[in-house]
Amino acid sequence: MVEDMELDLLPLNLPSDNERPIVIAGPCSAETEEQVMTTAHQLAEKGCHMFRAGIWKPRTKPGGFEGNGEKALPWMKAVKEETGMLITTEVATPEHVELAMKYGMDILWIGARTSANPFAMQALADCLQGIDIPVLVKNPVNPDLELWIGAMERLNQAGIKRLAAIHRGFSSYDKKIYRNTPMWQIPIELRRRIPNLPIVCDPSHIGGRRELIAPLCQQAMDLGFDGLIVESHCNPDAAWSDAKQQVTPDILDYILSLLVVRDEHVTTEGITQLRHQIDDLDNQIMDVLSKRMRVCREIGQYKKEHNMTVLQPARYNEILDKRGAQGALCGMSPEFAAKIFESIHEESVRQQMEIINK
Repeated sequence: MVEDMELDLLPLNLPSDNERPIVIAGPCSAETEEQVMTTAHQLAEKGCHMFRAGIWKPRTKPGGFEGNGEKALPWMKAVKEETGMLITTEVATPEHVELAMKYGMDILWIGARTSANPFAMQALADCLQGIDIPVLVKNPVNPDLELWIGAMERLNQAGIKRLAAIHRGFSSYDKKIYRNTPMWQIPIELRRRIPNLPIVCDPSHIGGRRELIAPLCQQAMDLGFDGLIVESHCNPDAAWSDAKQQVTPDILDYILSLLVVRDEHVTTEGITQLRHQIDDLDNQIMDVLSKRMRVCREIGQYKKEHNMTVLQPARYNEILDKRGAQGALCGMSPEFAAKIFESIHEESVRQQMEIINK
């Protein structure tokens, strides 16, 4: 087990209400001055203290809206002046940092694609040397805890002491319920490794769909996260980027009003975290079973084309013997492991029978 570690951190000193966690909200992208100001005023009326918007938008493929760049920074400055909210945006290059500071940005965040690149992170760390500003670091695209920690260490070594992590989930080749698989065990391990590091959840990017934002916010609170960064747009369906995962300020306020914020000093937080780990592992089991059934269907098609019987007794016995022995080695009874694979085999046969009899 890797030993616990600490970064040289100071409190974030970000505003929050007693009954709510830290909440940063605003549109995915700063599209127009009217859209930015309308959304900001609506959020401010709901008690939001921090406004986010993407100025530079790294897109997976060229051709999409990639942000307005410096043109949008005066809009953000106006939000700060008119509403009193703190303002924040994503930075990916030293030039971004310089422009953000020029226009009075209060908080910076670093995206998943940038945190995955040590060269980019070192360039940002060098640029931020001597600047006292909160910096929030999203997890890398792939589930690599060491890379995530390394990104924050580079910033910390450059003198950034007001640091926080943003959990936005991890990309996966297979399509699932979530846009980015939560893999809660990774931020849980981050909390164990660096107990004094605040962790903020990004339910918009994890879910990818607005109906998933509320349950993901609650899951984050149940796991003891320190805050939320949520995409909120005055007219989400008309958004120029990530329309499906944004909610109106009214809906966001309703979601936050329903949140149950746990007291980590009183509740059985350890049990809650373990249960969420079990939920995550169960989801992984279902994903693996789905892949296994897909291969079984391919075998069924092969059997049909070659006029083979569905049931192959020798192969079935081999599976039960091997998995039973594996179960014993893993601390489970062989009978338990065999029973599981009997059920899996039964479903495999059923699916192959459907293919053969079509």
